[in-house]
Amino acid sequence: MDFQKYLDQLYSLLTTYAPKIVGATLAWIVGIWIVHRLSDLLQKSLVKSNFDLSISRFLINLISIGLRILLLFSIAGILGIETTSFIAVLGAMGLAVGLALQGSLSNFAGSVLILFFKPYKVGDIITSQGFTGTVREIQTFNTVLETPDNQIIILPNGSVANGAMVNLSGNPTRRVDFKFKVSSKNDSKKVRDIVLVVAGAEPLFLKDPACNAVVSGFEDNAYYVTLMCWMTSADFVASYWDVLANINDQVQASFIKENIAAPSQDRQVYLHNEK
Repeated sequence: MDFQKYLDQLYSLLTTYAPKIVGATLAWIVGIWIVHRLSDLLQKSLVKSNFDLSISRFLINLISIGLRILLLFSIAGILGIETTSFIAVLGAMGLAVGLALQGSLSNFAGSVLILFFKPYKVGDIITSQGFTGTVREIQTFNTVLETPDNQIIILPNGSVANGAMVNLSGNPTRRVDFKFKVSSKNDSKKVRDIVLVVAGAEPLFLKDPACNAVVSGFEDNAYYVTLMCWMTSADFVASYWDVLANINDQVQASFIKENIAAPSQDRQVYLHNEK
């Protein structure tokens, strides 16, 4: 008799909840597909309209999260969960979670400030929190940087928005400096002429303003010559490391050809013969 009772209860539960569970499962599958489809269509339309890449990715992430939350509410209604009480519980949970996730909310607010004031955008080279790299994505809570050696750096947007940040490619042009250390025995004018000749052969350096070379510092038995040239920000982002390597190679070869002595640590020792 007890076994038959349990079978009846199981049958009753299956007939009551099985259609709801199947319906909720189908709704979840179809809903997720619709969310992905809408996100893809929105992304394509924003790309065609030349919408700002940083803002478009942020909006797509935000809309995708909002649609998923609405989908969860719809599935709760299909399962027979009272959504009004569910919303009240979610409100209380949201307050508790908000207090626990103050840092994440700060990062979200930082994302809004970054997208509104535009201190940088996707493709810029920035220095922030001690890291330098190219901005690949501005997410809902983080900024993703890619370093020259292909590392991925994830910075919280709250810290970026509230801290010091240097945009290395924010202006149409920027100056790049190359510093060379040579022996103090060398004629400074000759050294400056050599590095200016090397700079003149680099096609990515702008002619106006022209490159300049100055003696920028002194050390024991040595001094520094700094070569200052201008590039477009686009060329800087795309080719800076190649230009740096090429300039260093060409200057080194020219120094050897022109007998420019490298600095050496010379010491004079005096011996006093005291009787």
